[in-house]
Amino acid sequence: MARSATTTPGNVARVLRIVHEGGPVTRAELTRRTGLNRSTVLALVGELVEQGLVHEELPGAGADRPAGVGRPSAVVRASRDVVAAAVTVEIDAVAVALVALDGTVRDRLVEPQSSVPGAAAAIDAVARVLATLTARADPALRLVGVGVAVPGIVRVEDGVVRDAPHLGWRDEPFAGPLAERLGLPVRAANDANVGAWAERLYGSARGVDDLVYLNGGASGIGGGIVSAGRPFSGADGYAGELGHTFVAANGIRCHCGAIGCLETEASRGALTAVTRTAPDDLDALATALAEGHDAVERVVDRQVTALATAIRNAIHTVDPQVVVLGGFLGVLLGHVGDRVEDDVRAQTMAAMTDRLRIVPAELGRDVLVRGAAELGFAALLRDGTLPTTTGATTTGPSSATSTGATGAPGTRVTAATSTRASDTDHTTADRDDAVEEARSA
Repeated sequence: MARSATTTPGNVARVLRIVHEGGPVTRAELTRRTGLNRSTVLALVGELVEQGLVHEELPGAGADRPAGVGRPSAVVRASRDVVAAAVTVEIDAVAVALVALDGTVRDRLVEPQSSVPGAAAAIDAVARVLATLTARADPALRLVGVGVAVPGIVRVEDGVVRDAPHLGWRDEPFAGPLAERLGLPVRAANDANVGAWAERLYGSARGVDDLVYLNGGASGIGGGIVSAGRPFSGADGYAGELGHTFVAANGIRCHCGAIGCLETEASRGALTAVTRTAPDDLDALATALAEGHDAVERVVDRQVTALATAIRNAIHTVDPQVVVLGGFLGVLLGHVGDRVEDDVRAQTMAAMTDRLRIVPAELGRDVLVRGAAELGFAALLRDGTLPTTTGATTTGPSSATSTGATGAPGTRVTAATSTRASDTDHTTADRDDAVEEARSA
């Protein structure tokens, strides 16, 4: 379809973002939400349909079908066949998921690591896992980009990992070399920042413009902040290191050199040690906490005190409406109920907690997957159009190509891009939006 004068790139991207972030929506609702006229919306949707980014269907008879006479408005749905690769790197595993534009996780694979992976080893692991996923994928899938969630400080304009202490990475180029290896555009960001954005788009803070997200995992506690509906990134993209909030004067020395950081006073390792549960089994942790043994409760008391202090600090700094707790922190919240919120209110200026809610993350294990996928979709959602597809690669995982997704020989998964690692070089103006995937223009 030739682009008409009304189907500007900005309007096409705007419609695509609405459908991607909000789910199936009628053309009539798109007209209302965009303020565009019906013929323009019809043309915009038609362009997206032709690219295979969305499809239309008439609502069926029953509750979903509007009452009254006349033809019902067509429902526009994002494609299940356009996917981004969502990569998460941890101290004990590298995982890749293929996430569709409609939010469906089409496939995922985790490669356990026998030792903490260095940057080069992590790149090798991503290439291997992605090769396996693309080899067994539906041939109709089109891979448009890769997003990486890193448990550390990431310079988002070029994907250099400045410091990931649990991984032992310092000033490690990652997005660029991975893009060269895969022949795909790659964006990387701090894992808690992408988690915060995912919870804001799809989780327990959906639609909330001011929130703080704290996630507890194998690599400590990460924090992400959304302020006024945008990721709060700071001068270099490093804001939100709430795991290093000072919470205890007589606390444990942290790997960062300070004493009494949140992630040393409230740690998954301490909880799993006292409950004798596997580090990655949050269900088992919840069950063990519910047994209420004295030794366990003493550890819980210390961690709740530290967590409440950290949340108080965050509230007095950024004034969030919602605080979202993920990972083992969400399990801890579920165990103690209102106690965390009560402790926070007891030590916080009253006016700043009038609307405060402290809630568990809703997306569970998919929070970083959904957040990293948004990074992979960034260019598509910015432009509203697929780059020219030049074919599917048939190279092995050790090769780089500019024509398709790296995969096993003969894989038919295509990559809708001819972009190489230069796509990871973002301008300073782009930096603050690198985590705000759908608005990263």
